[in-house]
Amino acid sequence: MVEIKLHNTKSRRKEILAPIDPKNVRMYVCGPTVYDRAHIGNARPVIVFDVLFRLLRHVYGPEHVTYVRNFTDVDDKINARAAESGRSIGEITAETTQWYLEDMAAVGALEPTEMPRATAYIPQMIAMIETLIEKGHAYAAEGHVLFSVESYAAYGRLSGRSVDDMIAGARVEVAPYKRNPMDFVLWKPSAPDLPGWESPWGRGRPGWHIECSAMSYELLGAEFDIHGGGNDLMFPHHENEIAQSCCAHPEGGFARIWMHNEMLQVEGRKMSKSLGNFFTVRDLLDQGVPGEVIRFVFLSTHYGKPMDWTEKKAREAEATLRKWRALTDGIAAGSPSPAALAALADDLNTAGAIAEMHRLAGAGDGAALKATGALLGLLSDEMGAWASVPEADLSAYADRLAAAREAAMASKDFSEVDRLKAALLAAGVEVRMSKAGVELLPGVGFDVAKLEGLE
Repeated sequence: MVEIKLHNTKSRRKEILAPIDPKNVRMYVCGPTVYDRAHIGNARPVIVFDVLFRLLRHVYGPEHVTYVRNFTDVDDKINARAAESGRSIGEITAETTQWYLEDMAAVGALEPTEMPRATAYIPQMIAMIETLIEKGHAYAAEGHVLFSVESYAAYGRLSGRSVDDMIAGARVEVAPYKRNPMDFVLWKPSAPDLPGWESPWGRGRPGWHIECSAMSYELLGAEFDIHGGGNDLMFPHHENEIAQSCCAHPEGGFARIWMHNEMLQVEGRKMSKSLGNFFTVRDLLDQGVPGEVIRFVFLSTHYGKPMDWTEKKAREAEATLRKWRALTDGIAAGSPSPAALAALADDLNTAGAIAEMHRLAGAGDGAALKATGALLGLLSDEMGAWASVPEADLSAYADRLAAAREAAMASKDFSEVDRLKAALLAAGVEVRMSKAGVELLPGVGFDVAKLEGLE
């Protein structure tokens, strides 16, 4: 059997995955808060842990892997969206959950074994909170229930921070009912116009952190193999999950291996609405960027390193996938490359697996290329429709723009050049003009139909 090694955030080293039960390898990954479309950064953990899910299924058998990814469908952001839109919370969460599933399917993600919604596990959350109070790890105050950080000596070991450092670096809510500034909310009161459930502490709703602890315990038990998510969740969310779960169920160790993917940038800069480089997965898909291309770009960088989304990478990914699909068209998948499998088993080295796919393509081994692609969620028949659309020949447009530019240099009237260039850019064409001439390249979101007005 293939030996899988994964970097464990908690131990800060690679560890051999030794499943608690090889007949039921268990993984939990923190899912979305469903109040809007998923941005491209949200897609990174989905794609990363989808590859791990595929690897585990390949090694242990599909029937022996349980993958849980939750939906947070009770949250202040959801409440705010409902209030500003005039729609019900149920309508919003149903719609945005479906959006998420559709967008993640478009980038090739398999659906997890279980996709629990937080609102379906309120009784389990209340029961866990009661257990924490009974064991002296939580206390009720003014309609709230808070976890006592001081009651858990190992708090901070995952992120490697001291409590003082965490206080200094966190947005700690100051409240008179807290015994310690770091104590965090397990339950809070709800106003009549907000979602709420009856509890021993009055009508209210759960804090964010308790959700994953209760759902993972219910579906995976007191101890399971892998817990994943983005590194922005390491503190406080994952730190709090550990504290709650280990105190409520000390008979288990909660998650044995913790995995965190790094964040995403756009053209070398942090993604931000203020910088104008914030976009969703659906934005890219609607611009004509194939989901398979998005996936390829993401997998070209190791999950533990920051990933930079660029138009150049998307163009190169599309060109590569077109060549690979031409090579594998009509060919039955063979066996995946042992070298690619070894790369994935070495802490999900997806870049190494893609390098092996380049070698297979160069050798003309379409059967192995297709099978290896399946391990990465690439080259499937279901995702290949985009590649059947032929690439447009832009040479005639380049000649027209070059001629217009030459005439403008003599007349000093560049209006036609500007018109042609604007139309090309609107169609998603990258325009490069230099002394050497005019070069046109299909850019991200290229739409050949938008060029019809230039005929």
